[in-house]
Amino acid sequence: MAATSEIRDNMKIDWDFPIEMDDGLVLRADIFHPVEDGQYPVILTYGPYAKGLSFQEGYPSAWDRMAELHPDVTAGSSNLYQAWELADPEKWVPDGYICLRIDSRGCGASPGFVDPFSPRETKDQHDCIEWAGVQPWSNGKVGLNGISYYGINQWHVATLQPPHLAAMCIWEGAADWYRDMTHHGGILSTFWDNWYDMQVKTVQYGLGDNGPKSVVTGAPACGDVTMTEDELAAGRCAFGDQIYEHPLDDDYHKARSPIWDKVTTPLLSAANWGGQGLHPRGNFEGYVRAASENKWLEVHGIEHWTEFYTDYGVSLQKRFFDHFLKGEDNGWAEQPKVQLQVRHPDRFEQRFEADWPIPRTIWTEYYLDPSNMSLTTTPPMNAQEINYDATGKGVTFLSEPLGEATEITGPSALKISISTSTEDADIFAVLRVFDGDGEEVVFQGAIDPHTPIGQGWLRASHRKLDGALSEPYRPYHSHDEKWPLTPGERVDLAIEIWPTSIALPAGYKIGLTLRGNDYEYEGESGGYLSNFKNELKGCGPFLHNDPRDRPADIFGGTTTLHIDADQPGFILLPIIPAG
Repeated sequence: MAATSEIRDNMKIDWDFPIEMDDGLVLRADIFHPVEDGQYPVILTYGPYAKGLSFQEGYPSAWDRMAELHPDVTAGSSNLYQAWELADPEKWVPDGYICLRIDSRGCGASPGFVDPFSPRETKDQHDCIEWAGVQPWSNGKVGLNGISYYGINQWHVATLQPPHLAAMCIWEGAADWYRDMTHHGGILSTFWDNWYDMQVKTVQYGLGDNGPKSVVTGAPACGDVTMTEDELAAGRCAFGDQIYEHPLDDDYHKARSPIWDKVTTPLLSAANWGGQGLHPRGNFEGYVRAASENKWLEVHGIEHWTEFYTDYGVSLQKRFFDHFLKGEDNGWAEQPKVQLQVRHPDRFEQRFEADWPIPRTIWTEYYLDPSNMSLTTTPPMNAQEINYDATGKGVTFLSEPLGEATEITGPSALKISISTSTEDADIFAVLRVFDGDGEEVVFQGAIDPHTPIGQGWLRASHRKLDGALSEPYRPYHSHDEKWPLTPGERVDLAIEIWPTSIALPAGYKIGLTLRGNDYEYEGESGGYLSNFKNELKGCGPFLHNDPRDRPADIFGGTTTLHIDADQPGFILLPIIPAG
């Protein structure tokens, strides 16, 4: 494959530029420069989605919705260079940036063996950063900016501390390969196996003439070699099986997760309230636990792919990078550490806070009372228990109508005691809200249009806690050994519910559902998106339905919830005082 260069749309573009790795493999990159020669900061991305595949062609349903509802995304650009989860160079190059897009090993125009998030990929990205930092067109400062995959691997490469990495914006990027991504509370997520089929195999290097073509150059987006199906299969790992074969947080997972005390790069971590099942936990954990002296947290809503491209998102990113990559005194140093788009049933309101969790939080216990299926701030006095079928809809506890407007913003924790008729049980905890008419209020989440307010998961045999890392509001499980249950024997569980935000009007109710399977919205279907296999029923593609991981004879039993005066069972909610 030959590299070419041209000037078009007020940019100097190098197509398929070669970057050699330490093992001799040559990755391919597209580089978008200002036309005027000079030394500029670099915005770098390294990932598998094929730099030559346009957003519009690869993800048409997502693009069409975003373009229709957010005209500022498409304004001021030809949109020819828009790519999935990457910055639009037409909106960055004119402001004195170089956009460097690199196809990861084995994907798009880069040959090699496909092994997502592997240490080999992390080393490649490190070396690409260092390569970019010493090019004659570089000012020596490299920034990382992108969504999802292009955010996740920022946490990982920052652990290696490449000297030319000067700043990174992790936009909806998970971090912990086990807890955030592959196993929620120890329960296998089937997302990654399906993602591999739909978003990686479809752009693997070697598809050649059988793959997509660049709408700009007409060149094959997946290399100029056309391989057989057998050759393609031999060039990639068996990703879903690989994850399944590692049910505990072992060396496989640790090698694909950050070491927080080594993450020292200045960072902006941008989370999505509606992203339960993949990203937000990593954005919050990264902000709290990274060793960076300069770190900020931003949290927004709506679709996973939207705010990154809106004027709101681009302006925020540029202020951050202008400060750290160009040295501009633009007020970013005085930016409050936490910028929230607080969610209301019908809107978002921006607010700044000093830290996360919000320091003025009033941590409030809502107790589970099976006698009337209520959530109450007064613990029940009598010993009670309630059973539910792990294959059904579970049990739901509701508060009384709120007497005043109430804001819940932050992480939550559930403390319960259970027993089961089998050797194990999966607990799916769903934090919900209901309006004055008793109708559930759901939200446009990162993926699913009917997303509940919050979710948490725990496999009872994974109940072992890490005492050093656990907080009352965020239990942290070790996931390094299994503690099987004896049928009928009571055990105590502490369940992490991922951070959320909702400002509830008076008259609304707070709900908590405990069940043995994924939440499903009882209203209309959310339909399908072009890049996911499953129908959207409330949890998007973040499901836990692999029968190998959840055999019916173990996880299809009867779960008993035990309540008594000594251990009443409660959910700890982050209530934010008004004013």
